[in-house]
Amino acid sequence: MPDSLTPGLAAPAVLGDEEARALVASYPRPGPVAVAKDIGRIDPHLRRYIELSPFCCVATADAEGRQDVTPRGDPPGSFKVFGEHTIAIPDRPGNNRLDTLKNLLTNPQIGLIFLLPGMDETVRINGTARLSTDPDLLGSMAVQGKAPKCAIVVQVREAYLHCAKAFRRAKLWDASTHIDRRTLPSLAGMIRDQVGLSEEATKEAEARIEKAYRESLWAPLS
Repeated sequence: MPDSLTPGLAAPAVLGDEEARALVASYPRPGPVAVAKDIGRIDPHLRRYIELSPFCCVATADAEGRQDVTPRGDPPGSFKVFGEHTIAIPDRPGNNRLDTLKNLLTNPQIGLIFLLPGMDETVRINGTARLSTDPDLLGSMAVQGKAPKCAIVVQVREAYLHCAKAFRRAKLWDASTHIDRRTLPSLAGMIRDQVGLSEEATKEAEARIEKAYRESLWAPLS
């Protein structure tokens, strides 16, 4: 295990397999509501939440089980619900790493957490996913006249509301806890330090990033 980067804090000891199993077994059993809340389908409450949501986190893994989580943001109404067992999310322009899409080619399992700004409760969906280029679907997801290149269509296996404890602890929506953006360098500045960009390359990256933010939220730059 690598040394801790926190001054004065050593890298933590971790449990062995048997100790970890014993630890997990020592937790109390979930209450009946916690078990029953996974209704395995999209009911009117979950549907309304998803259709209002502008943001979700998408978790996938490759064939070897290496995980990836990516944020997805869109205007409310972009995440589509088709009945009780099917939802779809658009795939907007990004950095073309395509981690999510590549994972789904070999492992269709997917997990989603939908958020609503100002609301501490979230919606969790787990299921299997396929990619779609259905023109009607993509057209329904167009923003500023620009449709996504594809959509991720999820067959719902688990569906439930998640309580507010994490968000209450984090005070995520409390403006008084928001940091001054100047606390951290710019994105390009941090990447410069990580990969050794020159100052000239950093300035070029800053310009590309700002141009992408302005001009390619909904379609790739031409």
